[in-house]
Amino acid sequence: MSLLNEITEKKLTLKQTRTIITYPDGHCYVESRSSTLPEESIKKPYGYVVDNKPDDKPAKILTYLYFGSQDCCSREVIEKYSIVNILSIGIEAPCRCGEVTYHFLECLDLPETNIWEIVKKSVVVIENSVNNCENILVHCNAGVSRSASVIIGYLIYKHNFQFVNALEYVKSVHPSIQPNVGFLKQLEEHHLYI
Repeated sequence: MSLLNEITEKKLTLKQTRTIITYPDGHCYVESRSSTLPEESIKKPYGYVVDNKPDDKPAKILTYLYFGSQDCCSREVIEKYSIVNILSIGIEAPCRCGEVTYHFLECLDLPETNIWEIVKKSVVVIENSVNNCENILVHCNAGVSRSASVIIGYLIYKHNFQFVNALEYVKSVHPSIQPNVGFLKQLEEHHLYI
């Protein structure tokens, strides 16, 4: 049997699959072997993948400074860590407690988003909280890309960390961080943005 015949025969036994492709504007398309053109699916308003696994332990970066996922915004976590201020990056805090001050910055988790604009706005909020000796939580959806990038940028911008040292330090405190490639490149080339 020829190689071409073997491949053709094996192809018939493969399981049907569908691939969902999400574009930066939130539109999803479903592609399959049987369809020649992608068929439009639902539009998701988020612009990121929703994280449904609880991750409610904030990482302590410096005195008064914590970061994590939106799960850290629960009343129990806020009380346990004496959080006074919450800075939400790209996603509003899912719950509100009366005694906490909330701040929100728009930020899509896309490589082309200028993370330094977000870092510079975040520094003002973070510094105000730290200078008042108040605990602040910086969070995004999953605590993996946007909030981690803001924290790395904060360490570079305000504490003179080198990029590699800031990245390694934040990763040592919260190993699951994974800023997108665009954010990493911008943070590494911080001299172009500061």
